[in-house]
Amino acid sequence: MRIRIATRGSALARAQAMDVARRLAQLGHMPELVLVATAGDVNIERTFTDIGAFGIFVRELESALLGGRADVAVHSYKDLPSRSPEGLVIAAVPERLDAADVLLVRAEAADVTAPALPVRAHARVGTSAARRQALLAAARPDLAMGLLRGNVPTRVRALLDDRFDAIVLAAAGLARLDRAQTMPLVPPHVVRTRLDPRRFVPAPSQGAIAVQARADAPDVLAAVRAIDDPGTARSLRAERGLLALAEAGCSLPFGAWCEAGAGDALVLHAVLGHADGSIARAVATGEDPESVAAVAWAELTSAVPA
Repeated sequence: MRIRIATRGSALARAQAMDVARRLAQLGHMPELVLVATAGDVNIERTFTDIGAFGIFVRELESALLGGRADVAVHSYKDLPSRSPEGLVIAAVPERLDAADVLLVRAEAADVTAPALPVRAHARVGTSAARRQALLAAARPDLAMGLLRGNVPTRVRALLDDRFDAIVLAAAGLARLDRAQTMPLVPPHVVRTRLDPRRFVPAPSQGAIAVQARADAPDVLAAVRAIDDPGTARSLRAERGLLALAEAGCSLPFGAWCEAGAGDALVLHAVLGHADGSIARAVATGEDPESVAAVAWAELTSAVPA
């Protein structure tokens, strides 16, 4: 069947949508992309808080779905609020890539004696995410934070043009872009450090793609559900459950990452930043995603900030 896929026009968004299109084509469907501009793409010089925080990269895609201009929408799952608008559902979540963040440092600004964050003292680090800013400041109070917006290639260029000594990006985004092009996006002389997601906890759903569809389109739902990965979806239920409890947006320093434990166990790591710059942490283990999220939230809100 013909399946119209709504996507943002950035290189990363197109790479994600093309991955979904490839999977659907392998199942015999005829996918085609529908490019949609979002508020987050247009307002690249302002902070997330200024332009409405959560949902700035998804509202227009959801409007395209509800208006019948597309059959599905492909999102970076971490951009989605905890609940879909009435009439829309998450139909599939393909297997997740690495959820971790990556610190990219210009070679001349690197400091190998600081292994967790190998960047020189008082370096200027580019990121607009409140979570990343809070975690960086907690680990290295000497660092200076700077606004970094735009798509991934634009952010990398800001580093290479010496606007920043270092930047923080999602590992999955870099991997998807590298896979989609012939030359690596990040030159080999840039020092790349994967930040341990147990300590530098990612945004909920980071590294995952969400395929959204109309709830009243059974044929489309059946087609898309064939590319769902149950293991990924189960871990994300814990992260998204905690997100719903926190009712967090881009302006709140909040992170959640769920890894597989022994047997059917899930291990949920969470962080919550406070106004005084302190960070509360929690780790919860269990088999039911929603229960694990509830335990983590209770621990997180009662934890003594560090």
